[in-house]
Amino acid sequence: NIGFQGGPVLSARVAPSELKELRDKLVESGGHDLTAEDGTIAIRLDRVVYLLVDTDAHQVGFGG
Repeated sequence: NIGFQGGPVLSARVAPSELKELRDKLVESGGHDLTAEDGTIAIRLDRVVYLLVDTDAHQVGFGG
């Protein structure tokens, strides 16, 4: 999936060589690869508006 400013997303299956070329171009333009539990996310840093960090452990029920 490729996310664009404004919200649209493009889904496509591409060859590994095409993916590498795209990721290289993102890094050249100020991008960053973020490694997450479910994969790697390429982020254009000049498009980041805010960062929300969840610092509390997830709880079930009524915490106190």
